[in-house]
Amino acid sequence: MARVTEHGGGVWSLEVPIPDNPLGHTLVHVLDTGRGPVLVDTGWDDPASWAALADGLAALGLAVADVHGVVVTHHHPDHHGLSGRVREASGAWIAMHAADIAVVRRTREARPGAWLDYLAGKLAAVGAPEEHLAPLLAARESGRMRTLPGLRAALPDREIAPGELLDLAGRRLRAVWTPGHTPGHVCLHLEEDHPANLPGRGRLFSGDHLLPGISPHVGLYEDPEDSTVTDPLGDYLDSLERIGRLGAAEVLPAHQHAFTDAPARVRELLAHHEERLTGLLALLAAPLTPWQLAERMEWNRPWDEIPYGSRNIAVSEAEAHLRRLVKLGRAEAVPGSDPVAYVAVGRPGE
Repeated sequence: MARVTEHGGGVWSLEVPIPDNPLGHTLVHVLDTGRGPVLVDTGWDDPASWAALADGLAALGLAVADVHGVVVTHHHPDHHGLSGRVREASGAWIAMHAADIAVVRRTREARPGAWLDYLAGKLAAVGAPEEHLAPLLAARESGRMRTLPGLRAALPDREIAPGELLDLAGRRLRAVWTPGHTPGHVCLHLEEDHPANLPGRGRLFSGDHLLPGISPHVGLYEDPEDSTVTDPLGDYLDSLERIGRLGAAEVLPAHQHAFTDAPARVRELLAHHEERLTGLLALLAAPLTPWQLAERMEWNRPWDEIPYGSRNIAVSEAEAHLRRLVKLGRAEAVPGSDPVAYVAVGRPGE
């Protein structure tokens, strides 16, 4: 039976498990509206996850068939994975920001193996060793890429516009575009009095943008067809400040647990990233490739113990931090380096 938490004022959260993942579960939020329940995210596309979602709704006296709509904070499979099954069972609409709809569409339309081709080339360009590239190339040859999550994710049928007051009968839910974790991540501000009269401005469904005890992954936005030099970490930090200014009374995130004092958590995360950027500048006293930088960065375990797939995520995060340092004029690429290496500009702390 799924664990169900009542948050008051017609809002509940359901724990929907993520298979083989240390996060454990996604918190799918149920919002009562005048036209029926609306879900904020849906969870991973897995039989156990589907059963937990159905059981959680049943505990509220609802069925999946009753769902009126699905608002997806971002395209990742632990948030959007079950949206298609919910729509098939209920006829519900699915809403997502246009930037993440583009990711879903691109992933669905890509030729077989395109993602692995792109990833292998990208990793080689940032200095990944041959032994890391070999499994990717083998998967490409064997056709195993068909098992990657999200390849056939549901295409949403509504676009969420930044600042939009969503069309939910009897509720005031406003979209706040918060790029960084993904290009189209949105938080959702429930502009209603807090049911327990906590001080602040309503409640915030924060997806992965603002979590009580985790700094969400911020890597590069991946689009093989677009050569635009983006700055995801800069986007994330700007989005954090925007969320801090909202002054929500309570935050309802997609992982961990609900919490208060969003501005304090925002300050912690801003300080964390500034400390991390400063630490990376010290590492860049001598030129390093993004792969070499990732090997030397502090993670939640030693580099030798980081699983294969997580190393790809770590390198993307290192690249996002490098992009930020370059944009700030605090680091630069070494001319002629291949694979590309970066070095700090001036002395750390200047």
